[in-house]
Amino acid sequence: MARTVELEVLNVLGLHARPAAEFVRCAMRHPSTAIVLRKDGASYAATSILEVLMANLDQGAVFTLEADGPDAEAAIRELSALLVRFRDEEATV
Repeated sequence: MARTVELEVLNVLGLHARPAAEFVRCAMRHPSTAIVLRKDGASYAATSILEVLMANLDQGAVFTLEADGPDAEAAIRELSALLVRFRDEEATV
């Protein structure tokens, strides 16, 4: 079952290399679920570091996260929580 959520990147540095890599690793923990980012009419595979970086998820960027598969709900929940954690980590740096 497909699940979507709209998210905003809140941390100051955006989804730069380190958090993007962690985001991709988290997405890859759900191999039976297709996970994509949709931003400005383009789609990016959440399991590809290159595509996640190409999405240019800077601070304030709004995008849709879509997951389709047996653990879509868990994937959305974990990836959304990860973005919140990135915001909180950046606030303490």
